[in-house]
Amino acid sequence: MLLVLFKKFLGKRQSHDSSDIAETPEHKVKLIQEGNIRLRNQFITDYQPYVAKVTSRFCKRYIDPSRDDEFSIALGAFNEAINQFSPESGRSFLSFAETVMRRRLIDHVRKETRFTGQIPYSSFEVEDDEDSIVNPVEIHQAIEHYEKEKTIEERRSEIVDFNRCLQEFGISFNDLVDASPKHSDSREALFAIGALLARDQVMMSIVQTKKMLPIKELLEKVEVSRKTLERNRKFIIAVALITNGSYPYLKHYLNIPEDQPGEE
Repeated sequence: MLLVLFKKFLGKRQSHDSSDIAETPEHKVKLIQEGNIRLRNQFITDYQPYVAKVTSRFCKRYIDPSRDDEFSIALGAFNEAINQFSPESGRSFLSFAETVMRRRLIDHVRKETRFTGQIPYSSFEVEDDEDSIVNPVEIHQAIEHYEKEKTIEERRSEIVDFNRCLQEFGISFNDLVDASPKHSDSREALFAIGALLARDQVMMSIVQTKKMLPIKELLEKVEVSRKTLERNRKFIIAVALITNGSYPYLKHYLNIPEDQPGEE
């Protein structure tokens, strides 16, 4: 139900800002695939915390990049994902990279026989390149089922968490449905204001501590009237909270780029 309201609230957005596109992981990966080795090294370095986060979530424990083999395996898979990613697929790179990393980690734990209860070993039929007997159908089905269930649960959890966050501001999803601009141009303009608000640490501090929209400060940075800001207060706050928060699924749905490493 919350997802339905969320869709009604914001709608499916299409990004047309070339400057935003240039900063996305997808664009950087494209440049790397064209031979930019220096960018590849920097890109991998910048996203090591992301790799560690994915690995820790998969292993259900803290992963120390300096000691745990799982991190090295996931980092290698991240590099592999850079080579394999197709910008024309329409899929986000980080989502694709997480899939590749999880597959390699599943291969690792299968070989280490740590989680034999999660991946069936009966009816083995073929040998892989390392002469290990595997059942590719079972492995593929296990991966698909795991990723599907994980995605559903994480999306549901993310929306519930966002709804809880909105309640701290006295905002409900029903409020947002009513507050959502009817015209796409107006919606995009408010998205821009919300994104600007999210990037400003001073204004976001006001939002988080006082649970209010810093209208006076915003008026100094945007070319809209006070009345417009007041009328769209709930919408702007919601966009800023998504942009500033840890909501990868909502950001992906709205074409909001993931936080870039080092971004203020």
